[in-house]
Amino acid sequence: MELVCLGLNHRSAPVEVRERFAVPPSKLGERAMELAKLSGIEESVVLSTCNRTEFYLAAPSADDAIRSLHEKIETGGAEFWYEKRRIDAARHLCQVASGLDSMVLGETEIFGQVKEAYRCAHGAGATSGTLNRLFQRAFGVGKKIRTETKIQEGATSVAGTAVELAEKIFGKLKGCRVIVIGAGEMSRQTAQALVSRGASSVFVTNRSFERAEQLAEEMGGRAVSFDEWQGVLAGVDVVISSTSAPHPVVMPFHIEAVRRVRKFRPLFLIDIAVPRDIDPAVAEIEEVYLYDIDTLEQLASEARGRRERQIEECRRIIDDELVKLNLPGT
Repeated sequence: MELVCLGLNHRSAPVEVRERFAVPPSKLGERAMELAKLSGIEESVVLSTCNRTEFYLAAPSADDAIRSLHEKIETGGAEFWYEKRRIDAARHLCQVASGLDSMVLGETEIFGQVKEAYRCAHGAGATSGTLNRLFQRAFGVGKKIRTETKIQEGATSVAGTAVELAEKIFGKLKGCRVIVIGAGEMSRQTAQALVSRGASSVFVTNRSFERAEQLAEEMGGRAVSFDEWQGVLAGVDVVISSTSAPHPVVMPFHIEAVRRVRKFRPLFLIDIAVPRDIDPAVAEIEEVYLYDIDTLEQLASEARGRRERQIEECRRIIDDELVKLNLPGT
């Protein structure tokens, strides 16, 4: 029996491609069973999150399985899809479950998403010996990596660093409210990273209301017209700003106007625009924490060297555990 993983993620495909192949949580088991019934495929698990869609298959022939899968889902756009076989497919799953393949390195949400994908496929009868053993081993690897390494410490991206700083300010981000000013890629990544760690309410504002609506829909949030964003400021905890404005968009008087209504709660402002969107004087307000793109990038850069050593340790753990698995066809 051979293992196959065919997928696309946040690195290989833009959101407009990823959303075409997204599978609703309620359909994961049904879709896995559909694939398991295809010619040349015996077992299947479908993993679908906002950052990836992946199909894990067990089959007598990897070539036949991939051919059947392509015919079924009409993948198209070959440049967006990655294909992994045998031990590489098993290793990839372990990396995904461990948070090594996530936008925010070491994030914990993906572990639960992988478990849910497997639970749905198993419940639908789409898995058997090969994928059952593989996924159980991947869960063990994910747990071991999170307990024996420091992979979650020291974010190495601007988005991850912003999340890490937010967690230091607010503790757990569950229920945290965010407003995104500007709908660019960096705004999307940072907001998505916050949502992945528990942020619940996301407001998006942009001079183009259509773009604000698109990003808000992706985040499961709400679009706000650009001349109304100040009204939302009183109720949020985090402000992410990345517009193309030639001058500051957020001024001290905007914050001062809502401080009393906010009951002087902490406010975290992330300015990832160049030129800067947020007047530096805002940082002088007592309960305000302001970070710009240079500061975030410097913090991320300092963490990269430390993180590289942790990644190597995680990979060693994965390879050691896969040897124990002794998968057929690998």
